[in-house]
Amino acid sequence: MASSLSTPLSKPGLLDRESTVAGPNFNRWLVPTAALAIHLCIGMAYGFSVFWLPMSKLLGGTDPAVCGSLGFWGHLTTTTCNWTVPSVTHIFEVFIAFLGISAAIWGAWLEHAGPRKAGFIAALCWGGGLVLGGIGVYIHQLWLVILGAGVLGGIGLGLGYITPVSTLIKWFPDRRGLATGFAIMGFGGGAMIGAPLAVALMKYFSASGTLGVAQTLIIMGVLYFVVMSAGAFGFRVPPTGWKPRGWTPKAKGGNAMITDHEVHLNKAMKTPQFWLVWWILCLNVTAGIGVIAMASPMLQDVFGGRLIGLDSGAALDAAQKAALVAAAGGLVGLISLFNSGGRLFWAALSDYIGRKATYAVFFALGVALYASLPALGHSGAAGLFILVVCVIMTMYGGGFATVPAYLADLFGTQMVGAIHGRLLTAWSVAGVAGPFLIAAIRQTQIDAGVAKNLVYDRTLYILAGLLLVGFILNLLVRPVAAKYRMTPEELARERALKHEDRIAGDAEHAARGSFGMVGMLAWAAVGIPFFIGVYIALQKAAVLF
Repeated sequence: MASSLSTPLSKPGLLDRESTVAGPNFNRWLVPTAALAIHLCIGMAYGFSVFWLPMSKLLGGTDPAVCGSLGFWGHLTTTTCNWTVPSVTHIFEVFIAFLGISAAIWGAWLEHAGPRKAGFIAALCWGGGLVLGGIGVYIHQLWLVILGAGVLGGIGLGLGYITPVSTLIKWFPDRRGLATGFAIMGFGGGAMIGAPLAVALMKYFSASGTLGVAQTLIIMGVLYFVVMSAGAFGFRVPPTGWKPRGWTPKAKGGNAMITDHEVHLNKAMKTPQFWLVWWILCLNVTAGIGVIAMASPMLQDVFGGRLIGLDSGAALDAAQKAALVAAAGGLVGLISLFNSGGRLFWAALSDYIGRKATYAVFFALGVALYASLPALGHSGAAGLFILVVCVIMTMYGGGFATVPAYLADLFGTQMVGAIHGRLLTAWSVAGVAGPFLIAAIRQTQIDAGVAKNLVYDRTLYILAGLLLVGFILNLLVRPVAAKYRMTPEELARERALKHEDRIAGDAEHAARGSFGMVGMLAWAAVGIPFFIGVYIALQKAAVLF
């Protein structure tokens, strides 16, 4: 027994947390680039709609009559019938469901394993899931596409989404919101890069006589694996006790919502604060998803020909209908842009006004904006209507980016990644239930004979009501009671699980390196693709003006 105790600790592996401790020449501003590399890849989940129509035409020609009675379960295994668009869109629902499930299950493991190992596994799952999905498309087996892109890819989404959170918060205790905003901005902007790339690849491969979906998924899976792996290996963790030079935590009286204690994951879930924030996120996401789901058809139904300079009720020929669809598509491009930009803007602002105040703005302003959309539609003010939708989208994205810092304020930074993972089940619930709620409300009104341009009014008022509930819940958030805090002994045990004794390092001199050429190259590597995506989104939006 004595000899076993004296045996030296084994050398940590390349992926282990201990191998990622920052040295003296490291600069903390390299960490957001690693996070962006991962989030810009997994953000393609928002752009998967570019595959729905091509995936419904893989076999070409006219389906046999028997295909008309084929339900979803039949589509899973058929090789003789084309899949329907509704059947393939379930992939997105599986994405979001497994994002929340995987983040909730493996969030605590991630805190102990470290960001490099978790990020690399996320790359394997997301990239490998797309490759497996591509194989499923090639052999025309929808169950394999859902298993690969949906389930395995969804696990990669969940791990990749939460991997940077606690690391960034530890590197930027002085700017928690800004740091997480940078990373999560990438998730909102991933589709701006990935969707045009997917369209270009499908167009290239269509020259060989196929629709190019399988080849595109496989190539993008490999590409995303490489980029995400590079991001994972770029992560570093600060030594225990590290803080930015010249920074001192604010006095307790500065902001009572920011704790200087730690709460364990298991106890956090027993607090009213966790469930209040869970519902706050769920309601904000449900309302935002409602607008995203309705944006394009709502713009066409409410304004009709006005979008292309005609009367709203004018009969449109084929060319005019195509122009109307293109105009509505421009709004989709703006939604992606403002969704992404809002993540950075609102998260950074929350560093100054506080997380609770930021969510109060989301809900109070959101109620007013959602409730104003029907009146703007009836008045024919298309420009103001589009502007309001864009502002709403900034708050939808901002809610995602602000919530990790909100959790760190309430529960401390020791287990914030794991707590954030559990909280993301709210996104799963909203992502799956929200579209069903919106579709049901819309269909009920259509069945009741409500005019097409009035169908969306009641839906928007209901969404405004959800935000009002969120505003009230946010008012109820208070600092976490002392009984939930970790004792010094519990905190020591938790730090031992994360091997913090082996990453102690020199906290005073660690990560004091200059930004330098490495920093410029790293930011260029993630910034150039992002701004290309912004340019493409603006090009699409130009048809609106």
